[in-house]
Amino acid sequence: MRIMISADMEGATGVTWTADVEIGTPEWQRLRPVFTGDVNACVAGLHNGGATSVLVNEAHSSQRNILLEDLDTRATMLTGKHKPLSMMQGIDQGIDGVVFLGYHTGAGVDGVLAHTYLPNQITGVWLDGVHASEGRLNAALAHEHGVPVILVTGDDLTCADAHTYAPHARTVAVKDCVSRYAAICKPPTVTAAEITEAATTAMTHAGRTEGTVTPHRIEVEFDAAHLAAATAVIPTVTQLDVRRVGFDADSMTEAMKAFKIVTAIASGATEGSYG
Repeated sequence: MRIMISADMEGATGVTWTADVEIGTPEWQRLRPVFTGDVNACVAGLHNGGATSVLVNEAHSSQRNILLEDLDTRATMLTGKHKPLSMMQGIDQGIDGVVFLGYHTGAGVDGVLAHTYLPNQITGVWLDGVHASEGRLNAALAHEHGVPVILVTGDDLTCADAHTYAPHARTVAVKDCVSRYAAICKPPTVTAAEITEAATTAMTHAGRTEGTVTPHRIEVEFDAAHLAAATAVIPTVTQLDVRRVGFDADSMTEAMKAFKIVTAIASGATEGSYG
């Protein structure tokens, strides 16, 4: 059984505000071992449940946050940016189950550090008409390859979101959301035990099936008009309203690649404090 962990940081144990996940800050340095601990707890549980191979795909920002020197030796890690499938790189390599670790809710809803790909320029993303978090987008990509989502960790609202797109997945709430920048947090020793237990039992849902490739539509709403105008120059992307664009794709793989382009263009069009 080959399992992949897509590891984001905003939903990791103890993370509650911007500096906790911004590269180079003292807070980020302090929480890197905690984030790595969440990953190791998951690796231990997956192996307890019968996994024979675990690939950890670094999925946060620079995608160089987990401490390789402290990683469970039974796992391997894909680290670094510019991966074609980004957070889901490796999902097309014979994976039998995927874990969304340290995930968060999507842009435009409640949740600790809620966002979708960009920290604050996007106010909402819709996949086939349904409001979509990164989890929902990535789950659709996993489904295209016949890979079940077996476990999701993050705050309590992230777990509730996961039940809507991966109803059979186990969930672990490592913190309860109070606001975008506050949460009631459990200590790392407590969350590690919970993650390990959940990962062990989640392995009962692992098992690749025949994937299904279908067309998809993604719409993105920004917080400023010029970002929609900037992304609408991309072929296939249509400006739907002053702050909203949309595009269609023949597969979820192509949809996510196009979404990456949209977010990259929007990020490049952002100007300092005025966005």
